[in-house]
Amino acid sequence: MGIKAGPGELYTVRRKILKIFGAAFHVYDAQGQLVGYCKQKAFKLKEDIRLFTDESRSTELLRLSARSIIDFGATYDVTTPDGGAVGSLRRKGLKSSFVRDEWLVFDEEGEQIATIRETGSFTPFVRRYIDNIAVFFPQRFEVLRESDGAHIATLRQHFNLFVYRLGVAIHQDDENLDELMLLGATCLIAAIEGRQS
Repeated sequence: MGIKAGPGELYTVRRKILKIFGAAFHVYDAQGQLVGYCKQKAFKLKEDIRLFTDESRSTELLRLSARSIIDFGATYDVTTPDGGAVGSLRRKGLKSSFVRDEWLVFDEEGEQIATIRETGSFTPFVRRYIDNIAVFFPQRFEVLRESDGAHIATLRQHFNLFVYRLGVAIHQDDENLDELMLLGATCLIAAIEGRQS
């Protein structure tokens, strides 16, 4: 069953229903066609998330792996299936835990190229302290280019009582942050935030 993207959204990441061990997400394009399948391995001490072309898992696109077991400001290495570096994502631990979520995006050489920041000031704070309020106040993230602060993309959680769904709207191309890296970041955020919700 395909999922239609929201207006202006190129991709939709949707949590698989009734997934007991690990997390799994389907990635749909703007026409509702399945273009990716993201699987988070269960029972791993370090986070291990893989992005494939489809549910058969025969063709892997990206891997996102936590650098350490317990890390307040966790860093995730993004690599190709053969281990080639693509970049990394680092969660700003203290700020993300108490105020609002923020992720730093780095290229393969460790240079920061973008920031993914939850929007709003009151609702992100309330989400952290009132159970189930996130259902009524869905999250929204903006992706900002590091060099000039330009708004590259928006990640928007759709209002849904039963399914975690995150839409991706790309506002402009960026030579340092390609769509595959952005989709990997979206799957990671969906896995982390979906679990917290």
